[in-house]
Order: sequence, then structure tokens, then C-alpha cells
Amino acid sequence: MQSLFFDEITYEKVDFSVQKFEKAEYDTCTFINCSFVAIDLSNSSFIECEFISCNFSNTNLKNTSFKNAIFNGCKLVGILFNECNTFLLSLKFIGCYINITSFYKLNLKQILFKDCKLIEADFTEANLTGAVFENGDLSGTIFNSTNLSLADFSTAVNFKINPELNNIKGAKFSQQGLSGLLQDYNIEIIP
Repeated sequence: MQSLFFDEITYEKVDFSVQKFEKAEYDTCTFINCSFVAIDLSNSSFIECEFISCNFSNTNLKNTSFKNAIFNGCKLVGILFNECNTFLLSLKFIGCYINITSFYKLNLKQILFKDCKLIEADFTEANLTGAVFENGDLSGTIFNSTNLSLADFSTAVNFKINPELNNIKGAKFSQQGLSGLLQDYNIEIIP
């Protein structure tokens, strides 16, 4: 059986819970205002694709490939990125709402989260070397045994990172963000 391949196609306002999603390889495709809510994207491949204002709530990503994928203004709730195919996994998030999403044990060096709300995301044992959390709200996000060396949290807010449980060597933090590093020590910080 020959697998399907789609190249340089723009999909706009498609609700894939209504219109059947074709499991295939998508190369340099753009998805605008599309709904992937609770559908199965397993074993699909997205290479150099951009998702703009799409909804990925409770989407199955088992063995899905994302290579240089950009999520712009998307809603991602209940997503298990740790189930994706990790070969050449490369993601970028801009202006996204990411809630209860797992990045467990993923190698995400240099990943960009710009203007994102990362609410209760799980980065346990992930490699986030050089990651950038630009203007991000990290309320309830979990960092446990996470490599955060050289990561940039200088404009991020509402994070809680225990320096004893995570590698933060060379990471950047603003003076206002220092409280997010010291919460576990039960000390009072006076501005």
C-alpha cells in the first residue's frame, strides 16, 4: 500500500472531526483555523508545517512526526507530545494556550515558547537546553529532573523551579523571577 503525501497545501477552517483526516505525510502545508479536537493523528507526519489558530484539544499524537512544525495562536489541551515520534522532533510555539500537556523526557533543545500560556504543562526529565520562554505564563508547570541549562526565563512569569532538582546552569532569570526559584525554601523575598 502506497502512503499518501500532500505538499504545499493550505487547509482553512476544516473541522477534522467532521471531515475525515487523511493519515499521511504533510510537507510544507499550512492549517488555518482547523479543528483537530479528539481526533487520531497517530502515524502522520508534518514536515515544515504551520498551524495557525488551530484547536488540538485531546488529540492523539501517538507516533506522529513533527519536523520544524510551528504552532501559532493554537489551543493545545491534554496533548501528550511525549508520545510523538522523537526522530528529528522540532517544535515552535507562538501565542499558544497550552494546558495539561506533557513533554515528558523529550529532547527539546532550543525550543521557543513565545507569548504562550503554559498552564500545568509537564517537562519532567526533558532536555530544554537553550529553550526560550519569552513572555510566558508558566502557572503550575512542572520542572522535575529537567535540563534547563542556558534556558531563558528572563521574561517568563509564574514559574516554580527547584534548583536542587533541575539543572539550571547558565539559565537566565530576571530579578523579579527569582522568587520562582526560591519558593521551596519557605523564605520571604522583600522587593
